[in-house]
Amino acid sequence: MKYLHNIGTYFIMIKDMFRRPTKWSVLKTLILKDIDDLIIGSLGIVAFIGFFVGGVVAIQTSLNISNPLIPKYLVGFATRQSIILEFAPTFISIIMAGKVGSFITSSIGTMRVTEQIDALEVMGINAINYLVFPKFIALTLYPFVISIAMFLGILGGLAACVYGGYGTLEDYVVGIQNDFIPFHMAYAFIKTMVFAFILATIPSFYGYFMKGGALEVGKASTTSFVWTSVVIILLNFLLTSLLLG
Repeated sequence: MKYLHNIGTYFIMIKDMFRRPTKWSVLKTLILKDIDDLIIGSLGIVAFIGFFVGGVVAIQTSLNISNPLIPKYLVGFATRQSIILEFAPTFISIIMAGKVGSFITSSIGTMRVTEQIDALEVMGINAINYLVFPKFIALTLYPFVISIAMFLGILGGLAACVYGGYGTLEDYVVGIQNDFIPFHMAYAFIKTMVFAFILATIPSFYGYFMKGGALEVGKASTTSFVWTSVVIILLNFLLTSLLLG
């Protein structure tokens, strides 16, 4: 029953997020701050992980091609498919659930502990709109982060392949261009937008509705990371079945 109660409360929170909006002059400042915290603040870790995981995918693909009949351009092809279809949208989103999700839960949870949310409600402000909606708007720029992860992942594969002696530049570029299906990019960005909504709302839910003190803020951050990751993986399966099945 607790899970059903949490699911119901979560959807009510989403409905309340769009009711009684905060004044635009206030909301604009909150949105810009959240863009800085959630999007720009995540570019470094995303770029680092994207580049080196792309290199690892290229190296492992090359080392597993021992049959001389298999064309060498398969390294670039496999790296592109792995990065665009799965690594960039899903793997990066799970990492962001730890970085961004924990930040959102702890920041809102601390406001709950210090009774700042109660103060907002006493002043007649829709606290859910004030706290959650700017994060939702900021994370609409999340596809920009994923596009950087895609680019650097493929670039990292290129660097590892060429400078590691696993293949030539020409073979890698042919592999990237071979059998490219534009809908795969649309599929990746559809997943990304759905994951962005999850990253904005589930951590906010656990922060907003937490009870207790500083210790419970840490527990709420851990719980929000676990459930955000679970929902992302489940939705990844459903969206893949619907869009590519």
